[in-house]
Amino acid sequence: MSNETILILGGSGKTGRRVAERLTAAGKDVRLASRSTVPAFDWTDPSGWAPAFEGVDAAYVSYQPDLAVPGAVEAIGALSRLALKKGVRHLVLLSGRGEDEALAAEEALKQSGIGYTIIRASWFFQNFSEAFLLEGIQAGELVLPVGNVREPFIDADDIADVAVAALTGPGHAGKTYEVTGSQLMTFGEAVAEIARQTGRDIHFTTVDIGDYVAMLEEAQIPADYIWLVRYLFTTVLDGRNESVTDDVLQVLGRPPRGFADFAREAAATGVWEGLK
Repeated sequence: MSNETILILGGSGKTGRRVAERLTAAGKDVRLASRSTVPAFDWTDPSGWAPAFEGVDAAYVSYQPDLAVPGAVEAIGALSRLALKKGVRHLVLLSGRGEDEALAAEEALKQSGIGYTIIRASWFFQNFSEAFLLEGIQAGELVLPVGNVREPFIDADDIADVAVAALTGPGHAGKTYEVTGSQLMTFGEAVAEIARQTGRDIHFTTVDIGDYVAMLEEAQIPADYIWLVRYLFTTVLDGRNESVTDDVLQVLGRPPRGFADFAREAAATGVWEGLK
């Protein structure tokens, strides 16, 4: 297996980048595919997919922006069938926990006949440090249309470790892993922990979804992004994911990383320092 070529779709994303780094460090032949690589890979242009899979043995698939968006199910099905035709033996799909559309995409993958592992995850720790929640924390107030719903936030590093295990080790074919952190936290509790670790006064404020959407529209956020945000906060964050699993422990032989440890290490980097 050391001579296999592993393709990473979404190699610049929070999980894909980490998967690629780990595989490269392990001496694997890693190929990244995106709109900026040669050959280019674009989810909106299936005609360019085949070159990316030439000579590939396994692949990590992270669909952008989310499996909930229109067209994702069809894209995953077409990609899986193409990969099988190209001789790819195994696909590892990053899926969304609690998303009905993601379940449909998983089924499209299974129906293709290719070997697979599915990793279901929801909100990452890194949403607070590498994504759209960062600016609010830096500003001292994170405003979101969510109340006391608890989320089993998970570290993207844990997701990457599970993905690497599935890509390179035995025993993961046909498996679906629901990966979570070890504790349930509200967004307010997560922000309070960040405030504690940074020593800053950072507040969490809940707003109505309509008011939040209006804020995004006023900021001229693209309509498709606003649609996704509305979906995530009104559908997925309804309490359906208020449970933890031991899948990280089962796959890796260790428990998932705790949010406090993440917050302490992230705070030390200065990423959450106030806006100048």
